[in-house]
Amino acid sequence: MGKKVLVFLAEGFEEVEAVSPIDYLRRAGIEVVSAAITKERKVTGAHGIPFTADTSIPDLQEQGTFGPAFWDGVFVPGGLPGASNLAACSAAGNFYREMAAAGKLVAAICASPAVFLAPLGLLKDKRFTCFPGTEKQVQDGTWLSGRVVADGNLITSRAAGTAAEFALALIEKLAGAQEAHRVKEEVLL
Repeated sequence: MGKKVLVFLAEGFEEVEAVSPIDYLRRAGIEVVSAAITKERKVTGAHGIPFTADTSIPDLQEQGTFGPAFWDGVFVPGGLPGASNLAACSAAGNFYREMAAAGKLVAAICASPAVFLAPLGLLKDKRFTCFPGTEKQVQDGTWLSGRVVADGNLITSRAAGTAAEFALALIEKLAGAQEAHRVKEEVLL
């Protein structure tokens, strides 16, 4: 059975950090489902680009598919106020905690590691990276300056300019290094 990944979209998310990983993961044959954090599936990114998510957290909850048993991984883009809106969504936070506890892939890029993951306790004793300056908000993890940092089932990255590398790290974790290399060659990265 193929791998399935969920991506949460909140008003004000960084568009490149969502679209590049969605595209690359799908090129790798990984099913990616975008979910708005509210019932409204239309979500506008930080730069005014409107998106329509595949579904929403409330819809997944109603369908009974909002739990680690149904997903191999989850990631969130950063951007502001997107990361702050994610942090205010208890359902998204609870899902991330459950995924981490189940040993599933949990990932975040840009401001989201510090603004969304850290308050959930998901960076505690972990190595991570994030948008420069936001690491100061994290008290219990180890910040590294790498463009992408993996620590067990956690993958973090820095910003829109690292979105492609972030996507390839997700592919490597879910489908192996050979598939990540194939996608990298396909897109001439």
